[in-house]
Parts: sequence; structure tokens; C-alpha cells
Amino acid sequence: MPKRYWWVIITYIIMQFLGVIFAPLLYSAFPINEAEATVYSMVLSFILGVLVVLWLMRPDMKQGVNEREASPTSEIILWSILGVFMAFFAQAIAGMIQTEFLGIQQNSENTEMIMDITRATPLFMIVPMFAAPILEEIIFRKIIFGRLYTRTNFLIAALLSAFIFAIIHGEPQHILVYGSMGLVFAYLYVKTKRILVPIFVHMAMNSIVVIAQYNIDPAELERQLKELQTILTL
Repeated sequence: MPKRYWWVIITYIIMQFLGVIFAPLLYSAFPINEAEATVYSMVLSFILGVLVVLWLMRPDMKQGVNEREASPTSEIILWSILGVFMAFFAQAIAGMIQTEFLGIQQNSENTEMIMDITRATPLFMIVPMFAAPILEEIIFRKIIFGRLYTRTNFLIAALLSAFIFAIIHGEPQHILVYGSMGLVFAYLYVKTKRILVPIFVHMAMNSIVVIAQYNIDPAELERQLKELQTILTL
């Protein structure tokens, strides 16, 4: 594996702990409370992480532009739009199987935590809507899936990368949901040979979820999800 890929992974790991350094600095330098300082430090950490990772991935970006087999702009747009529907459909089916056959509730503690932070500090939207999809697709699809794909096959590579993704998010119980999304994102990457496509789809999915849930009461949202699940099982 190229050395720059290791540096990308190391950057992602370091980024997780930068908030501990930035938070007290922001708290002492600006008239904000500790909670706001923590959130702003997370946003700053993710932005810095994206900038460093994109800088490290410059050789890949140049290679992607010149790759003959890569999809043209028109197909990137088409598959980005189709990919959103594919990913939401796969997620819905996986969620239904997870609930009906495994008895695991669809509620994601990770998503609920993100929405709680976003409602308290709207600036945090930058993280789930833009920064996180860029970092996660580069690491879990471009690097981890990409390397596994060259040594195994599509299904094994997609599922293993999705499993690691679920573990990182602290929700291994939702492996079916993460796995379904991982399969779609991996398919889009292989189909178009453009990491931009799964990035765009991931961004769109997160943005739709964040915007939809931003002003909706969690109890009302849970009621709507149960109604949707009932419709899907008819």
C-alpha cells in the first residue's frame, strides 16, 4: 500500500483527538462556553483533516483525471443521482430485515448524537454533510475497499470495509445497514472508477437526513419511521 495511504489513515486517527487540544484553546480565546468550544473544535478538526487528506491524495486525483476507463462528467452526475435512491433503498431493506428478523431497533445512537449536537450548534452540520463523507469515502472505499478488492473479490472487500466502518462508528449491531450502504458505495466506485461518486452520494444522504431531522421532534420521527416500516411490510 502506498505510504501516503498510511498517512491518510494516521491523519484520520489524529483528527479524532485534535478536539481535545483545540477545545481549551478556543474556550480561553473566545467568549463561548465549554460545550460550544468542544463543538467548534470538532468542526475545526474535521476541516483540517479534510485539507490534509486532500493534499496527501493529490497523486490519486491527478491519476483519476487522466484515467481513460473512468466515467465522464455526465455519468458522474447520473450515477450520483441514481446512487442516492439505491443507497436509501438498500438501507431501508436492511433496516427492515434487521428489525423484523433480528429484533434490532433501527435507532442509531450515532445519528441521534449527531442531531443533538447539530440542533444545539447548527455550524456542526458541516461535519456530517460535507467533511465526514469526504474522509470516510476516501478511507473506507478508496483505500480499504480498494486494497481489499485487489486481493479478494467485490463482496468480501465491500463487506469487510463496511464492517470496519461500523466498528469505527461504535455500532456493530447495525452491520446490515452499514453493509448495505457499503455495497452500494463500493458498487458506484467500481462502476464509475470515480471516488467522487460515492462521496457525492454519501454527502446527499447525510444532508437529506440532517435537514429532515433538524426541525423534527425525535418522537414524531420515530412514529413516521414505524409507519413507513408498516407500509414496506404490506
